[in-house]
Amino acid sequence: MEISRSAAAFAVGLLFACAGGEKQSTQSSEPTLATPASSSTAAVPVAPQPVTGKIWQVKMLGDAKGYRFDPASLTIKAGDGVQWIVVSGPPHNVTFWADSIPAGASAVLQSAMQQTTAPLTSPLLMAPNQTYTISFAGAPTGTYHYYCTPHLALGMIGKLVVQ
Repeated sequence: MEISRSAAAFAVGLLFACAGGEKQSTQSSEPTLATPASSSTAAVPVAPQPVTGKIWQVKMLGDAKGYRFDPASLTIKAGDGVQWIVVSGPPHNVTFWADSIPAGASAVLQSAMQQTTAPLTSPLLMAPNQTYTISFAGAPTGTYHYYCTPHLALGMIGKLVVQ
């Protein structure tokens, strides 16, 4: 009988822990990772544009050397596209920092990103050779900073310059 009381106490404790227990403050001093660009006016939908230039490839790697994009920095022309490809260490994705892309780029970039899981966030790529391509046709020139959500803490960040 004592074992079942202990098991019941454990189950009640586990249920309380999973239910959240005490309500915690929702305010945080930590910066948010991916937030949509704020605007005082409603965003006008932008139709995605096809790649009109070269398609560049960026490898997504996770191995003994660490988690990284290769190349970590890439310069392309307006109209080009970028294809990210999983080489090792999945899952990977591509998430753009909304506050680290050119002004006016958010709507264009969001429309070019298919099957997003959050604003400016690609789906998780789960298998080697899986790819994700974004057209930068119609995107403003400037620097676009991005990261892999599952591996951000491990330094998996990238930079894309559109000329």
